[in-house]
Amino acid sequence: MNSAIRWRLITIVAAMVISVVLLVPSMTSNLPDWWKAILPSQAIHLGLDLQGGIHMVLDVDVDKAVENATDLMMEQLKGDLRKAEIAARDWRRDGQNAFSFELVSRTKAEDAKKIVTNDYPNLEALSDDGARFRYRIAEPEVRGMRQFAVEQALETIRNRVDQFGVSEPTIQRTGDNGILIQLPGVQDPERAKRLIGRTAQLEFRLLATEGSMDKAVTMKGDELDPVTHTTHEITYQVEPTVLMTGDVVADARHRPGQFGEAPYVSLTLNGHGAQVFDRITSENVGRRLAIVLDGKVQSAPVIRERIGGGRAVISGSFTLDEARDLAIVLRAGALPAPVRIAEERTVGPSLGRDSIRAGLQSFIIGGTLVVLFMVFYYKLGGVIADLGLIVNVLMLLAILAGFQATLTLPGIAGIVLTIGMAVDANVLINERIREELRRGQSSHAALEAGYARALPAILDSNITTFLAGLVLFQFGSGPIKGFALTLCIGIATTVFGAVFSSRVFHELAVQNRHDSMSI
Repeated sequence: MNSAIRWRLITIVAAMVISVVLLVPSMTSNLPDWWKAILPSQAIHLGLDLQGGIHMVLDVDVDKAVENATDLMMEQLKGDLRKAEIAARDWRRDGQNAFSFELVSRTKAEDAKKIVTNDYPNLEALSDDGARFRYRIAEPEVRGMRQFAVEQALETIRNRVDQFGVSEPTIQRTGDNGILIQLPGVQDPERAKRLIGRTAQLEFRLLATEGSMDKAVTMKGDELDPVTHTTHEITYQVEPTVLMTGDVVADARHRPGQFGEAPYVSLTLNGHGAQVFDRITSENVGRRLAIVLDGKVQSAPVIRERIGGGRAVISGSFTLDEARDLAIVLRAGALPAPVRIAEERTVGPSLGRDSIRAGLQSFIIGGTLVVLFMVFYYKLGGVIADLGLIVNVLMLLAILAGFQATLTLPGIAGIVLTIGMAVDANVLINERIREELRRGQSSHAALEAGYARALPAILDSNITTFLAGLVLFQFGSGPIKGFALTLCIGIATTVFGAVFSSRVFHELAVQNRHDSMSI
């Protein structure tokens, strides 16, 4: 054995040893501690269609996000005018992205315009009669708000899923306002849906007074009876203006109630939120502040005094688990707008087991037929092709395990297709070698010429298929991505197994047969 063949054989053996090491965790879960300490212990992850789980498509209410942003901008402008000692009244939001107000004194009109022009470049003036002003947020800014609402919702849901502890989730945008979520292996799908699908849209509003009842919004809420410790539903009249939303929450922790009280959630606000909350409480002492979660009033305490330090409490008729889940969704980030479940499917684990069984059967039956055909038709060349096929499949599965990729049913289809492509490459090589042997070439010369003539065709077909797989992976959805991933990895291992490995085995066979070979 010459040194070139020896080093190539060592490369193949090393690749096989590494592949087996990477695949051991996928074949058994009873790994010793020393293995887990120094060697890879992650098994191949199974997708939603193989191990069950939930599939949801959420639709983000981007119109509500624009309305919230308009309310907050209106509150910010109100504060700026107050600082400049410009009295304004009768603030109204008109539609989604417009609002109006009236100045008490017309002499302050120019000063008010200057503040809007300098500090609010995204506002467009709609009307101005010297006393009443009407502005709207510019359309480019509104489009940006809608886009940002979906992107922020996507990131928020991803944070929630990370805290929920799901392995290899699929979370991606679909359409203009949709978010696709796939959670494989979820054991409690109902709790997952509550955590992910819950809007957790937190709003702070003042309860309406007698003078503002004509503009009040009716909301439901639960009230806890301190004597019987039971809850009953009541109706609140709240002002339409949102003073603060959940995007100012820096941290949220659930706390057990004391002296028989229900558990509650303690909020820590960020710097901006602390300033806004300080202003709200200082300007509205004696009034009731409604804490609204997903359109339902959780509590409406009386503001006894100015509250500084950026801390607030959400109390209500929570159980400890409900308070814990609420803290998770608020801590992971409140959604910028409500979402609704537009599509929902639950895949049971039994269906996943059936899919695995069907996939393995197709893999075993297809692989066995290919192996037997190659041995029957090409004899020694077929045996060598089968050895290269084993190298190919082991490396493919090892790469999936090493990079912790997710194997799906379409992914199994990609592996089966890879086997067919690998055999196709060996068929080209063996046919070229046969042609050279018929021409009277020696075994070594036929081997050299056969690989040289077959290699361009093998590379052309595999490169074009690889590029098609990259396009599928870039633009496809979850199942298509799974197919494209195994296809692209399989093409790389096919070239190694069918061209590099099988050639080494051919050269070893020629040397052992003393330069005589028949295919």
